[in-house]
Amino acid sequence: MNARDDRAAPREAAELSRREFLSVALTAGGGLLLTLNVPGAAGAPEQSSALAPLNPYIRIDPDGTITIVAKNPEIGQGMKTTLPMLIADELDADWRDVRVEQAMLDAIYGPQFAGGSLGTPLNWIPMQRVGAAGRQMLLTAAARAWNVPLSECVAERGTVRHRRSGRTLSYGVLASRAAALPAPDLNTVRLKTPAEYTIIGRFTGGVDSPRVLAGEPLFGIDVSLPELSYAVYAKSPRFGARLVRANLEELKAQPGVRDAFVLRASQPDAAIKMGLVDGVAIIADKWWDAQKALRKLRAEWEPQAASNQSTRAFALEAERLARLSPQTVLRRDGDVEAALAHAHKTVSAAYTYPFLAHATLEPQNCTARVGRDGGVEIWAPTQNPAPGARLIAETLGIDPGKIRVHMTRVGGGFGRRLNNDYMVEAAAIAWHARRPVKLLWNRAQDIQHDSYRPGGFHHFTAGLDAEGRLTAFRDHFITFGQNGHVASSADLPRAHFPAGFVPALQYAQSLIQLDAPTGPMRNPGGNALAFAFESFLDEIAHAGGRDPLALRLQLYGPARVLPAPPPSYGVTIPPFDTGRVRAVLQDVAHRSAWAQRTRLPAGTGMGLAFYYSHFGYVAEVIQASVTPEGVPRIHKVWATVDIGRQIINPAGAYNQAQGAILDGLGQALHLLVTLDEGRVLQSNFDTYRLLRIEEAPPIEVHFVRSDNPPTGLGEPALPPALPALCNALFAATGERIRSLPIDAQPLRGAAA
Repeated sequence: MNARDDRAAPREAAELSRREFLSVALTAGGGLLLTLNVPGAAGAPEQSSALAPLNPYIRIDPDGTITIVAKNPEIGQGMKTTLPMLIADELDADWRDVRVEQAMLDAIYGPQFAGGSLGTPLNWIPMQRVGAAGRQMLLTAAARAWNVPLSECVAERGTVRHRRSGRTLSYGVLASRAAALPAPDLNTVRLKTPAEYTIIGRFTGGVDSPRVLAGEPLFGIDVSLPELSYAVYAKSPRFGARLVRANLEELKAQPGVRDAFVLRASQPDAAIKMGLVDGVAIIADKWWDAQKALRKLRAEWEPQAASNQSTRAFALEAERLARLSPQTVLRRDGDVEAALAHAHKTVSAAYTYPFLAHATLEPQNCTARVGRDGGVEIWAPTQNPAPGARLIAETLGIDPGKIRVHMTRVGGGFGRRLNNDYMVEAAAIAWHARRPVKLLWNRAQDIQHDSYRPGGFHHFTAGLDAEGRLTAFRDHFITFGQNGHVASSADLPRAHFPAGFVPALQYAQSLIQLDAPTGPMRNPGGNALAFAFESFLDEIAHAGGRDPLALRLQLYGPARVLPAPPPSYGVTIPPFDTGRVRAVLQDVAHRSAWAQRTRLPAGTGMGLAFYYSHFGYVAEVIQASVTPEGVPRIHKVWATVDIGRQIINPAGAYNQAQGAILDGLGQALHLLVTLDEGRVLQSNFDTYRLLRIEEAPPIEVHFVRSDNPPTGLGEPALPPALPALCNALFAATGERIRSLPIDAQPLRGAAA
């Protein structure tokens, strides 16, 4: 199984139900307030226990308007629409009467974060329950008003109807009556069956989409406050360097500049932990004035360990380590050396992939204001606000209860905004200046001061029997470490496929010291491991004369549910189901006419890949060719996805699956971060090239329903796209791609 992160798993429903409770109140205008309290959740980022006053999930006003609070950050994955849909459907609201508000950071909501595709699995049942509780209270209020049995009342699109008489009362009229009732037990409220859904499962546009299209100010970059100044923050181009001196007086003399000053690192390893590092803050009346002053900055930085690191040096060190015995054995099944020695055929290959930056279209930014009470108010496009608030409190030495965080809409996250370095920078600048400031990074800063997807080097060897079956598998994985520990998102899970499906297997590891920050990127680990493992499986299939589809079906074996892994950190990990693997593989093969691929025109090929991640099962087929100049051309992508029994919002689901695939294709074709003398060379989209519109192929997505709890979709469709493309290009040209991004030179003329 390719399970990624033990923390990134849904909790058992039984535990959740013990931790949640409902509170009811009457609004000032005579309406209903409903609040679901979910104290800290196992397996999710820890929340502060004292952040802001209580806030409701549902407010029903006397005029019938229903306001639902979206508790999680909206980063483009659709949670601001999806979570309210769950509440509204169980409430039996008319979606046209629903208004959605973004929550602030507040401990009452439990975990508030966007990451790990966990928005659906962590909130599927809780959000339904709070909606169902509201429906039950409104039904009870109507039954008492009419003095009729509750069983004779039915909720329908914002009204309650008495079945026998046909009388109706609107939710607006009933709201104040319902608010006087005791809250029902969330363990006993009846949830709808799928056949009863009126909102869940319907194509629903994003609640913010019209405003986004109209250019309304929703994002962090749009925040405006009275007396707001603008700030830039200059850090060393080499990670973690200490500032020796800077020309502050010259900077202060620049037009429009109000102040320039030095801030110091909050801790020695702040660069790795994405905290506050040494830098020069420039505050001006306009951001462009601050940016122009930044160009005149002359700063001296102390040399750091990172100064000697480079992409070329990493590659040379990886070559050296590959010739040595691995430093650590991660997993050993059977006797892999004996199995390889007795194999009918062996196949060896080395795969590499580079560091990547997130390159969110909205650069990192944050607005901060210090209050008269010594508290700090933050407006931030963050995926993970609670750790950001704690980081600010720890850095400034103030009570966490004095940090208030407004979550703005996020212009792209992809894991970058799980770290909150830009939040603490803005807060520290505002704290020093004692005035509201908006910090905005420029594009070069955004690319050159990221928490990078780490690169890696795999040295594979496989043993095959006379029938082409895989009997032995070995990987010496050379990855990056920091002080003897694997760097963030640079690990190889022991359970990664084909572990557990091959009689003899060894995963071993060696570390290269890294003095730069790394972190999660959309589908952490899987966005790199899938390329290496699924491409090598394709090599194994061809070396053994097997159909790549048949090889995978044989490896996964008959449909069966494997024993569930033990709980980790109080979290239950779903068992792996080979039947679900077989279903998506066979479905995508059928829809793409995989069996007819030999009839494609010369120079055109098909590639197949499968990956399991974030509890989603995804198989993809890509059809591609190569121009005479060696440029890949992707004709079509087919994807079959199993994320459980229910697609909450098909509009969002298709967008997420297609967007993840395009993200993966862009990584395969173009993306590369190069380090030289400890600094990142790429600085804008001319040197860090994203996928262009004309390169985007048609993508056909099909969802297979299985009787399993629904899971998220922001990440599972990304990993298979990279190996499916590379395998298609091999089928088209005979050239095997073992390093990313794809180099056109070996492909030039190959299709001919």
